[in-house]
Amino acid sequence: MFHEKSVTGHGAWNRLFDETIASLRFSVDGKEQTLEPTLSMMQDVSEEVRHKASDAIAATLKNNLRVFSLVTNTLAKDKEISDRWRKFGDVADSRHLANRVEREVVDALVAAVRAAYPRLSHRYYRLKAKWFGKDALNHWDRNAPLPQAPQRIYAWSDARETVLSAYAGFAPEMADIARRFFDERWIDAPVRTGKAPGAFAHPTVPSAHPYVLLNYQGKPRDVMTLAHELGHGVHQVLAAGQGALMAQTPLTLAETASVFGEMLTFRALLAKTTDVAPRRALLASKVEDMINTVVRQIAFYTFEREVHTRRREGELTADQLCEVWMGVQGESLGPAIKLQPGYETFWAYIPHFIHSPFYVYAYAFGDCLVNSLYGVYRRAEHGFVERYFDMLKAGGAKHHSELLAPFGLDATDPAFWNIGLSMIEELIAELEGMEG
Repeated sequence: MFHEKSVTGHGAWNRLFDETIASLRFSVDGKEQTLEPTLSMMQDVSEEVRHKASDAIAATLKNNLRVFSLVTNTLAKDKEISDRWRKFGDVADSRHLANRVEREVVDALVAAVRAAYPRLSHRYYRLKAKWFGKDALNHWDRNAPLPQAPQRIYAWSDARETVLSAYAGFAPEMADIARRFFDERWIDAPVRTGKAPGAFAHPTVPSAHPYVLLNYQGKPRDVMTLAHELGHGVHQVLAAGQGALMAQTPLTLAETASVFGEMLTFRALLAKTTDVAPRRALLASKVEDMINTVVRQIAFYTFEREVHTRRREGELTADQLCEVWMGVQGESLGPAIKLQPGYETFWAYIPHFIHSPFYVYAYAFGDCLVNSLYGVYRRAEHGFVERYFDMLKAGGAKHHSELLAPFGLDATDPAFWNIGLSMIEELIAELEGMEG
């Protein structure tokens, strides 16, 4: 019955959200454009452009808050009804079940990240404001490129060599599997008109190889993306032995090989980058990616928890939703980011809140888990590579506790998450040291 009613229930409200977002237009200097290019402008080198883009997003979202508030309230109520009938005790328990992870594990992750906000995001944004010659940055400057940051362009052959050598430095077998993606043309890399944006590695069936899609333009971040997607590809090849039903991992473990491969490549690039300006740019880019993956996603999860919990007592007004958003964002970003008028509406465009309630913590889970694994690897523990390959070959056949036990790690312990968070702190500390 739930499945049949979903067509006129949450499925219909998801469709309304998608069609509304697609129809919105954001006016910047008299030019009407869709959401994606407007969001992209918030990473422009010009502060004026970033400010105008932010104002355009705020204005259009404010004009449509009534619809977004109704969609959010209705879907939260719809989920509460389903949860009640299925006897889920907590607002996020259905997501935890789908992710094959226990509530206390996620609670430990969230507690560790929130406690680390001052050591991570607050500390980094204070440093970034200093680079811009300010006491605090406006919210539209949060993802601004660093002033005078050099941008090296990597040829495709250089990117291939960088990633494969980084993989080989960890395990030759890992590089051998990744090399097949190049040699056997399993990667679609060039930018073309009409090609899908973004990047992904997609498995087919265990008896066939995966495919990787990129939009490679030679930037350092594109090299990292190549390393990330090849990590997925290696994982998919190794897990194929589990068969079609068990090869795929739950979301919480799906990023294990990709983030690990990206970290190996980042460390390889960093070791070759000795000049101060490009090294600072590389470090800052990595720190911002990790903050957006860990801190920002846990703030999103905190927002969702409060909205769904309060919705059980009755509908929330648009103003109340905006108030919750500003509270969690202020807590996570810290005093070095000024949340200017208009930012209170920015919750409204985030599709994960609509399509996949509580999905967002999986990003932070995966990133912190891999950072903790990498911390074990850096201690040069004997047999790490073999245990790591066994973990990838397991696919979705084992629980996370079974996979982590050989490394002496326990995800229910907040100290486990702090191993990963300390790696972000180390990078921030190095950036601070470069100031002297």
